Amino acid sequence: MFSGKVIAITGASEGIGAELARQVAGKNVWLALAARNQEKLEAVAAECRALGAEALAIRCDVSVESDCRNFIEEAARKYSSLDILVNNAGVSGHARFEEVTDFGWYEDLMRVNYMGSLYCTRYALPHLKKRRGQIVAISSLAGLVGIPGRTAYSPTKAAQALFFEALRLELQESGVDITIVYPGVVATDIRLHGYGPDGQPAEKSSLKEENAMPVQECVRQIIAATRARKRELVMTLPGKVGLWLKLAFPKVVDRMILRALKKDG
Repeated sequence: MFSGKVIAITGASEGIGAELARQVAGKNVWLALAARNQEKLEAVAAECRALGAEALAIRCDVSVESDCRNFIEEAARKYSSLDILVNNAGVSGHARFEEVTDFGWYEDLMRVNYMGSLYCTRYALPHLKKRRGQIVAISSLAGLVGIPGRTAYSPTKAAQALFFEALRLELQESGVDITIVYPGVVATDIRLHGYGPDGQPAEKSSLKEENAMPVQECVRQIIAATRARKRELVMTLPGKVGLWLKLAFPKVVDRMILRALKKDG
């Protein structure tokens, strides 16, 4: 499906990023994969090579601008071009506002979820313009609707999404398209690895996970939206309906959100 394309993916060591790398891998596909965990990243790169792709694993902490510059420059140097940048790297966090005493990890979330996308995009853009390429931003429904316990996470995803909406208009004559993706609850470990009230890994989810979307289905939808160069992708019918209801019947949406939370969340 992506033969002849150079694709850079952040947060590619597990979850959505790793599955996306596997699903797009194939003959004549060149992948540049970034994440902080080099060992896991190398394992994903090896899987992609077994599927016929070229795959480069580059350690990168997207909250560090120099890491993002190195990731993009090394990928472009290795493959001589860049067609698609997927800003997927992200971290979660769950805490009610009054539970938090040290807000340092709120800043950490913003650096990863928002600034990481900004940094990678800054250095990728000259290469993408040459190829009339594409940026894919993996945001979240939590960036469109405020969720209890997500006073740290929701603003970072809203900032990310609005950055790319504004950038889309700035780039409308450049040939570079931007696709913003808004997943709901996906069956990954992001919520377990995310921050708890004390800034340590939460090690549990505050959401009801039994109806979480399989990561394979989530990625299938992302790939379809990317191929079609769609403006945005809101996953699941409840997600689409909820956004419409938010405009007309906001209290109904409040009740929907509260039902999605665990009672002890």
